[in-house]
Amino acid sequence: MSNGFDLSQYGITVGNVYRNPSPAKLYEDAITFEHASITSAGALMNSSGKKTGRSPKDKRIVDNPESSGDIWWGSVNIKMPDASFLQNRCRAIDYLNTRDHLYVIDAFAGWDPEYRIKVRVICARAYHALFMHNMLIRPTAEELANFGDPDFVVFNAGQFKADPTVPSLTSSTSVNLSFERGEFVILGTEYAGEMKKGIFTIMNYLMPKKGFMSMHCSANEGKDGDTCLFFGLSGTGKTTLSTEPSRKLIGDDEHYWTDKGIVNIEGGCYAKCIHLSAESEPEIYNAIKFGTVLENTVFNPETREVDFDDDTLTENTRASYPIEYIENRKEGCQGGHPKNIVLLTCDAFGVLPPVSKLTPEQAMYHFISGYTAKVAGTEVGVKEPQATFSACFGEAFMVWHPAKYAELLAANMKKYDSKVWLVNTGWSGGAYGVGHRLSIKVTRAIVDAIHNGSLNDVEYQVDDIFGLNVPKTCPNVPAEVLLPENSWSDKAAYRETAQKLAKLFHENFKKFEDQASEAICNAGPKYNG
Repeated sequence: MSNGFDLSQYGITVGNVYRNPSPAKLYEDAITFEHASITSAGALMNSSGKKTGRSPKDKRIVDNPESSGDIWWGSVNIKMPDASFLQNRCRAIDYLNTRDHLYVIDAFAGWDPEYRIKVRVICARAYHALFMHNMLIRPTAEELANFGDPDFVVFNAGQFKADPTVPSLTSSTSVNLSFERGEFVILGTEYAGEMKKGIFTIMNYLMPKKGFMSMHCSANEGKDGDTCLFFGLSGTGKTTLSTEPSRKLIGDDEHYWTDKGIVNIEGGCYAKCIHLSAESEPEIYNAIKFGTVLENTVFNPETREVDFDDDTLTENTRASYPIEYIENRKEGCQGGHPKNIVLLTCDAFGVLPPVSKLTPEQAMYHFISGYTAKVAGTEVGVKEPQATFSACFGEAFMVWHPAKYAELLAANMKKYDSKVWLVNTGWSGGAYGVGHRLSIKVTRAIVDAIHNGSLNDVEYQVDDIFGLNVPKTCPNVPAEVLLPENSWSDKAAYRETAQKLAKLFHENFKKFEDQASEAICNAGPKYNG
């Protein structure tokens, strides 16, 4: 650790700069200067302030001729002129120069040394520094001594509001990225996840330029060396299903797929911990100890025991810890080419089968769609499930058009003979409020059958609305739940609900039809509207 690291090349003149400080030092500073607390398990508990989640509407990317043609411009990637970026950069540096001390984290993104990038994080909060110490890949002493110039620099001045009068800004929060400058600026939000997802966005641009697919997915490996990928939006079981005792965890959220296999981008995990328990997710629960950052959780002020069911601050409570804290992990966080790819959806309409084997065209259709459905909220009059579509199961972080990632996935599937499955972790026997949610025991039995090859030789039937190939039998799964219509007592209600979801799929996919082939467009559900 050094407290005199020179940042003058960025116009930062603060004399007290701690480079890659120890977690213990960051604990001391977070408690002294940020009113952080230590939980009974030894984790550091801190608050991100008003912003307890990402601010996707405030993300901007500099429109530069070098990269402009590659970027999927629109509501996900909003253009910013370089002059506005420089105004924000100047504002961030002016703020950082007012601090008594700063932190620098120099580390890597990507476990494969051939394709990793060097990242420098400059921030004013100890909790932000510890968060990125956990989430990036920590360099050895020798690597740090020879680190050199970073590929990308994060200027985190999140405590200081952006100026909403700057052209292209619409609020006092601004998260800005310039690929050409290799810089990322944060103003007006202290939510640590903005840094993590900013690095992921950078990798989502760089990897496809090299011909490699970047993915918002988890990955694990069986004892025979078979790799499996799990794609899915929040609440579908991506982290839970990839973290299991019989398989080694490669990573829980961000990967890329090279000609050598699967590579984790991160050095840690960022797990949702609302309703966390030792019984339901022991690996994650046991990872919450000294060195772990707990974000926006609540504890008993006397015992310091965390109440993981308390959503007073947010439902998006989080734990950030080094991947070494997961005992059953894959050393080096890399795996071979995936034997199986699982697309997870939590279908609260209750009309998708618990498991189906996808054709290459169906795999592309459902990957591009990125569907899940959430249960009805507490809003007056809202009684039906709410469909959510997020392209590539991570639309907010995609830089290229979704078809680019889909094409890379299709090419890899064909080249390495990967099987793709759609697994519904949602409802059966009726929609939310009528049917029941499929148990984790049933879902794990399905995933086990995928891994051990039990579903390769069974008889299949075709669902006549969604066109999916559904197994007639699956070990340890009741046969009557495999085809959704059989589990509904009201068949007319099933078909009406299935047609409703088919219509939502069709309406969502219209925006991709100009880039998708006719075969992929025809691989969706059959809507009779």
